[in-house]
Amino acid sequence: MYTQLPFDDLQVDPTQKKRIAYFYDADIGNYAYGAGHPMKPHRIRMAHSLIMNYGLYKKMEIYRAKPATKQEMCQFHTDEYIDFISRVSPDNLDLFAKEQLKFNVGDDCPVFDGLFEYCGISGGGSMEGAARLNRGKCDIAINYAGGLHHAKKSEASGFCYLNDIVLGIIELLRYHPRVLYIDIDVHHGDGVEEAFYTTDRVMTCSFHKYGEFFPGTGELRDIGVGKGKYHSVNVPLRDGIDDSTYKSIFEPLITKIIEWYQPSAIVLQCGGDSLSGDRLGCFNLSMEGHANCINFVKNFNIPLMVLGGGGYTMRNVARTWAFESGLLNNVKLPTELPYNEYYEYYAPDYKLDVRSSNMYNQNSPIFLDKILTSIITNLENTKHAPSVQMNEVPRDAEDLGDVEEDTQMALDTKGGSEFARDSQIEPDNEYYNDLDKKEKNILTKDEEMEIDQLNNAQEK
Repeated sequence: MYTQLPFDDLQVDPTQKKRIAYFYDADIGNYAYGAGHPMKPHRIRMAHSLIMNYGLYKKMEIYRAKPATKQEMCQFHTDEYIDFISRVSPDNLDLFAKEQLKFNVGDDCPVFDGLFEYCGISGGGSMEGAARLNRGKCDIAINYAGGLHHAKKSEASGFCYLNDIVLGIIELLRYHPRVLYIDIDVHHGDGVEEAFYTTDRVMTCSFHKYGEFFPGTGELRDIGVGKGKYHSVNVPLRDGIDDSTYKSIFEPLITKIIEWYQPSAIVLQCGGDSLSGDRLGCFNLSMEGHANCINFVKNFNIPLMVLGGGGYTMRNVARTWAFESGLLNNVKLPTELPYNEYYEYYAPDYKLDVRSSNMYNQNSPIFLDKILTSIITNLENTKHAPSVQMNEVPRDAEDLGDVEEDTQMALDTKGGSEFARDSQIEPDNEYYNDLDKKEKNILTKDEEMEIDQLNNAQEK
């Protein structure tokens, strides 16, 4: 059943138009887990800087989501856990000795300044992205601050405190009968799998390293229970998997799942720790090998939410997420990096590329054939596209829109408020951009009026 596919250059179709909502909060890079901790939210800021300097912002609607509230977080997490996260800080940590043990907060998941706000930004982006997909306002939603797939209902785990993915999927389930979750992080997406282990409305599919590796779950035989039996798919892989091998197992499996399960929305967790040279990962994917998964899923034309995740070699994660943002916009970004405020991080080559190494691939064709055969056999046991009983769709939260749009300051600003300007997109067939106008000495209407007034004054 397993066939080794050649790894070709990635293809994009510039004629294909997708409406993309990109969520970013400038505060995200200010949070720090602590000195020496491998998780660095600063990488999201670096990726954003590349996205802006490559000019991708012209093609996307850019939003700063409202941070998730306690009430929204408690749609999945327990009240006492969220209450603890909101109250604990490095200053009062000694008052919560018992809770630290209970909620697994400590070494891997340290308490740092602004922890609750950090969780709010991550959760708010994923929930708002899901809500926009639900309302048909966009085809793809991107939130690189999300993708924290290890957090459990009542405990932190693996650098994750709030499971924004589960909150986003819960939001999608209000409108969508079936949601597919795909996880290409090197670690197993245990928090998301556990949340939906007993339901057939969400199918989880995780590609991960298995065997003496965190979190130790995600065996091939973990397939779900009750109504959710056969709706959890685990692909346990070994060290050193390369681009063509990953493609050869990812593409046929995802094609089969989508054909069989027929999801009406897809959530894709793009953890960058499956890249070659990651501080904690042990796979051997190049930037293009990783991005191929995103490009492949995008081409199914199903509403898609793209999230961040792991990734502990900052410069490689930033490069890959920027490149993948380009592919989602049907643009293949040039290899030469534009100058940006983090340019020195990309030394010595200053190129948009992550190359795979000469690491030995321990995933033999026989091993992969066994995995693929087993998973496809399990899929054939499921009901083809399980139906959902029709229900009243719960009401949306009140959409206040852009509250700043009609203020005097916004009316005096060309293009309206900041919110209104962020949601504008420059069409591909735009004849001039601002730089061209300056180069060609083309005057704006305001400049023409000013010259007319000066001429009239001189005549008088």
